[in-house]
Amino acid sequence: MSEKMKGGCACGRIRFEARVEKDDAYLCHCRMCQRATGSVSIAFMNIRKADMTWAREPDWYQSSPIAQRPYCRECGTSLGFSHPDHDKMDLTVASFDDPSRFRPTSHFGAEAMHRAWLDTTGLPEMRADQYQPLIERWAKAGVDITR
Repeated sequence: MSEKMKGGCACGRIRFEARVEKDDAYLCHCRMCQRATGSVSIAFMNIRKADMTWAREPDWYQSSPIAQRPYCRECGTSLGFSHPDHDKMDLTVASFDDPSRFRPTSHFGAEAMHRAWLDTTGLPEMRADQYQPLIERWAKAGVDITR
């Protein structure tokens, strides 16, 4: 089902709207993505460039001779990946205002996959809104995160 979805960076400087056709997303584990994001993998969804608009053009980083990445220079949010000569690009799943629609359907860059980080079932879990030191920090800043 086609749906217009909005998203953007952490500080709100960069915003976008995308017409999303599918729920399919994937995890990229390639070394380029690991280094660009500082993470063991990144969740992407693929979209036609014609199906998205930037409210404010992001900053672009030439991450290799064949690819570039949109990001926000103010907060550092990684927003995607693009081959400039292709009609599609990837947007980071987490940059959508509501990423819950998307479902992982595949892995890419499996040669650099860190499998221990994929299935963390059974590890202890803690909610941020129940961690007292964090609640107190936010309270000092005038924000109640327990609501």
